Amino acid sequence: MTMDVLAKIIAFILYLGMMVLIGLRAAHKNSNASDFFLGGRKIGPWVTALSAEASDSSAWLLMGLPGLCYLGGFKETFWTAIGLIVGTYLAWLIIAKPLRKCSIAFGDSITIPEFLTNRFNDKSHILSIISVFFIVVFFTIYTASGFVACAKLFRSVFGLNWNLGLLIGFVIILSYTIMGGYRAVCTTDFIQGMLIFVAFVISSVIVIFSLGGISNAIEQVQQFSARAINGDFGGKMLENFMANKSFSPMSAISALAWSLGYFGMPHIIVRFMGIRSNAEIKTARRIGITWMIISYIGTFIIGTLGTAYLLKNGILLGANPEETILEGVKVLGVGTQEAVFSESISKMYPAFIAGIFLCAILAAAMSTADSQLLSASSAIGQDIFKGIIKKDASEKTVLTISRISVLAIAIVGALLALNPNSSIFGLVSYAWAGFGGAFGPLILLALYWKGTTAKGAIAGLVCGGVAVVAWHNISADVHPIFGLYEILPAFIICLVVAVVVSILDKNKDEAIVAKFDEYKKMSDD
Repeated sequence: MTMDVLAKIIAFILYLGMMVLIGLRAAHKNSNASDFFLGGRKIGPWVTALSAEASDSSAWLLMGLPGLCYLGGFKETFWTAIGLIVGTYLAWLIIAKPLRKCSIAFGDSITIPEFLTNRFNDKSHILSIISVFFIVVFFTIYTASGFVACAKLFRSVFGLNWNLGLLIGFVIILSYTIMGGYRAVCTTDFIQGMLIFVAFVISSVIVIFSLGGISNAIEQVQQFSARAINGDFGGKMLENFMANKSFSPMSAISALAWSLGYFGMPHIIVRFMGIRSNAEIKTARRIGITWMIISYIGTFIIGTLGTAYLLKNGILLGANPEETILEGVKVLGVGTQEAVFSESISKMYPAFIAGIFLCAILAAAMSTADSQLLSASSAIGQDIFKGIIKKDASEKTVLTISRISVLAIAIVGALLALNPNSSIFGLVSYAWAGFGGAFGPLILLALYWKGTTAKGAIAGLVCGGVAVVAWHNISADVHPIFGLYEILPAFIICLVVAVVVSILDKNKDEAIVAKFDEYKKMSDD
């Protein structure tokens, strides 16, 4: 073992040890389900904002999107980032404050399925059951992307076997999520969000200066792209560059449609419910948006300039070693483009500092996986077990069931992540569409239209969720329209079905309508 590897190992151990310690400390503050799932609604604006954005951005911010940029997908990355920034801003602006107020008004709800059930007064609990089903399915897929990121990172940095790297990430994320709950997740996400931010800012500056300034850097990137399109880096690299070069209007619409995901993402919007006061939401919004804009600029810089920077340092990613032989250049193979950030970091800094910044990738994976595991487990423990199976269950029993659920979902997610060729961006895209298409319209209707009924919500949820799965699995070869990102048609279908069924439903619940009017009159303080 070299001294460089040892220094990185020490950095990782210190960082991961700190995350587990936070989980242990937070565990003592969880006296009931509200504390475990929502932090007792006592989380401040800084922690709320950075934990929301860190858990939102996940490893695809440092691996998926930079990897797409590396293969010439700058346009798709740019429009996706625009969609995400707009979506984040709108979510903070039109969802955050109303959701916090509405969740308190309707039974002091602490999970999204519980909120929907209370808001629409679904005494049959069908809405809760279907909500939990989709949450568990899509969060399991989403969690798998976090485990894939951990495995890719450990393989890239330490040369670890895929399954061993996967196991390490699994154990660490699982340990502090099970112990500490929402408070631990928010605190660790805050730290991880700060680390991601610092890593992007400093590394972006270094890579620009190392290439001789902005104009020289752009010129070298253009030369790299020209060589890739000319076939100098092999057929696979050429194929990817040509595919990313053909960016159609439909591709732009699909990229912008990512914005719709924020309205229905349980692990993000639950942060709005847990903030300390309505008055602090504006501060949190400004912090979150600033973090996002600067971080996405870092994504573009590292992913795009990383092509020239790494080649200059003797490394080529995403190419087939059997068909690409370059003197003095190490070709890491097809699918390695998502390691552009980790490989660049390893070349930029002394080993220990590199280890600290490489923890930013681990931080991104962990900050999302922990939030998703917590949201999914809360849906099972609070909404299914206590809400339907055993309504008189004690707080301790609910917490135990929820922790067992965390373990079960994490195991399935890890099994999905066993394939070394898994794409982080692909996994996240599918899950993102699932939540945005199935839950987004219902959250908006719940907050803004008192005419929505339980039957309308159930019909919209089912149609939206099914539309995501069906659209995702139909090839664009059948018809070009199926090349459109599935979140957009699913969102429209869910919205239209929920509205139409609600209008046709003659059995309006007058008590719920009256309570809706009360919620709208609640103070914004």
